[in-house]
Amino acid sequence: MSFIEEIKRRRTFGIISHPDAGKTTLTEKLLLFGGAIQEAGAVKSNKIKKGATSDFMEIERQRGISVATSVLAFEYNNIKINILDTPGHKDFAEDTFRTLTAVDSVIVVIDVAKGVEEQTEKLVEVCRMRNIPMIVFINKMDREGKDAFDLLDEVEQKLGLKVTPLSFPIGMGYEFKGIYNIWEKNINLFSGDSRKDIEETIEVNDLSSPELDNLVGEDAANTLREEIELVEGIYPEFDKEAYRNGELQPVFFGSALNNFGVRELLDCFVNIAPTPRAKQSDTRLVNPDEKKFTGFVFKIHANMDPNHRNRLAFVKIVSGEFKRNTPYLHVKHNKKLKFSSPNAFFAEKKEIVDVSYPGDIVGLQDTGNFKIGDTLTEGEVLNYKGIPSFSPEHFRYINNADPLKSKQLAKGIDQLMDEGVAQLFTLELNGRKIIGTVGALQYEVIQYRLEHEYGAKCTYENLNVAKACWVEPEDDKNDEFKEFSQVKQRFLAKDKQGQLVFLADSMFSLQMTQQKYPSITFHFTSEFE
Repeated sequence: MSFIEEIKRRRTFGIISHPDAGKTTLTEKLLLFGGAIQEAGAVKSNKIKKGATSDFMEIERQRGISVATSVLAFEYNNIKINILDTPGHKDFAEDTFRTLTAVDSVIVVIDVAKGVEEQTEKLVEVCRMRNIPMIVFINKMDREGKDAFDLLDEVEQKLGLKVTPLSFPIGMGYEFKGIYNIWEKNINLFSGDSRKDIEETIEVNDLSSPELDNLVGEDAANTLREEIELVEGIYPEFDKEAYRNGELQPVFFGSALNNFGVRELLDCFVNIAPTPRAKQSDTRLVNPDEKKFTGFVFKIHANMDPNHRNRLAFVKIVSGEFKRNTPYLHVKHNKKLKFSSPNAFFAEKKEIVDVSYPGDIVGLQDTGNFKIGDTLTEGEVLNYKGIPSFSPEHFRYINNADPLKSKQLAKGIDQLMDEGVAQLFTLELNGRKIIGTVGALQYEVIQYRLEHEYGAKCTYENLNVAKACWVEPEDDKNDEFKEFSQVKQRFLAKDKQGQLVFLADSMFSLQMTQQKYPSITFHFTSEFE
């Protein structure tokens, strides 16, 4: 296959939703269709202790939530699909924002009973800012929930999207009969038997035919006819270009747990979703079909394999071919690195690949060279932008609970911070270490991982900080900056990159400081030029 053909057959997307809307379940069912797994580990069922294929950290298994972003790849109808399963839990929003920089399109999962939830709104906003094409999947149709039209309205109003249904439910909950596929003009009858891997579809070219009454019963058939007429009257016709420009969002209905409506989603997705897109760097727009390799690190995961203290840097390939054992330039450090065993993923299973193409995600063994946002190229000096650290909202001192293990603790903190789990600040005054996170659950994850992966124990101590901002003085020699440094000495710290950070104890004191020292700029994300 030629290089261009390889690019054309790739689809890289992320699945986003509020926790518990069924994202991980949907991911598994997609893998089932791709023949990548034989049996889905029912995520909630206690009978099957397998756990979901994409949740591989112990804490995720215990809580039934996804904490780390996992990367899963499979082939379907000769299309190579890369899924980035993101954490839904809001405490890990930062990880999800970063993952969205590496996807070409998104599937938004919505719970039929709960409708649009807060976390979904935030994530969709990020996708809209970047014009990422979105498909909406309304899940759990086998349960009682909101009316289909009400849901479509809610999606339009709360998420600011322009939708058009490409499938439509026949009843819901107890009355759920199946799905009419508007895209392919056929009906998929719901048997409620989740043991059947893949449901049968029956072609129905003409909704007015009496055959429909025999299939679903007269009442349901009449309701469906009315509803489809309404759909055709109210919603715009599907337009592939509008979808790819982020201006129109197709909607599918189904039940991921029962493996229902998922195939319709996948078949349409493969057909309409964009191939790898061009990406803006600090110097120019880079197209996927350029011959020379470029890529960027959007995630780092320490200890993928607890037996070997290894770190893996996840790199999204933007252009060119990434080849094994070829030296590439690490732009930030200006040094050449080569990788003898780049990994491609399938949840926990990784395999070594010789060549990867734009749209693919490769995992590179890392001894500490990489940070999130680093760019690799074949020699050109350019940096990909748009992977910021956000200003944390929770702050605690971290203390060593076992003096004999201070080395392990230091190493553990260092590596976990490189992963972007949280941010580390060191006070200028006394060198005490402070961990700042976007959500409180991260402290639990850090404590757990320090103990289980590094053999170090830590305790936390509360700290009264409302906001951390990065400090940018107009001139670090002037009197105003010197005065600021003296007066606010107690509140100044350095982040891991050595940038100066001001830890404000309240929003009020931050405003007062901003007014008092107008020549100093305070930033809420770490990425500023």
